Amino acid sequence: MLRRTTRRGQGDAVLDDPLDAAQERRVRAVLALGGVPQADLPDGVQQVRLRLLERTASGREAPRDVSAWAAVVASNLAMDWHRARHRQARLGERLAALRQTDQPSGEETSLLSLAVAQGLDELPDIQRQVVVLRFYADLPVRGIAEELGIPEGTVKSRLHTAVRALRARLHEDEVV
Repeated sequence: MLRRTTRRGQGDAVLDDPLDAAQERRVRAVLALGGVPQADLPDGVQQVRLRLLERTASGREAPRDVSAWAAVVASNLAMDWHRARHRQARLGERLAALRQTDQPSGEETSLLSLAVAQGLDELPDIQRQVVVLRFYADLPVRGIAEELGIPEGTVKSRLHTAVRALRARLHEDEVV
């Protein structure tokens, strides 16, 4: 299925692309027609390549018609993209509803939201991840630990450190 080829100027053999140019164009077209934004098309094509390589690596038989198989996978990816976008919109609506009931509206809310967002951006990725899962996605500590595959104590420690850093940031900026 995968052919070995050499790149120009290199003597090392590398695996050739599992999708030819026509198949790649077809995958891009299916993704675009499925509503995936232009900026996300290269990622979608890479996902199709990855799934084809994973299928081959797992020892399963190659699809009889790679082009048709790739188009179906691309169509499924487009549907997944829309589902994720819809989930994100619902999460945004829930957060907006919480802000309306818990926070006063106006300039103070905007300033606090901006300060929290900047504070989150400054946190290390592992701390930001647990804060978002706990306070924005409303997952319990146990659920976060299961999702991330880490002990509950680690989740609690990361939350404690992140909240302390955010609190200090908000006091520094005199937002609270």
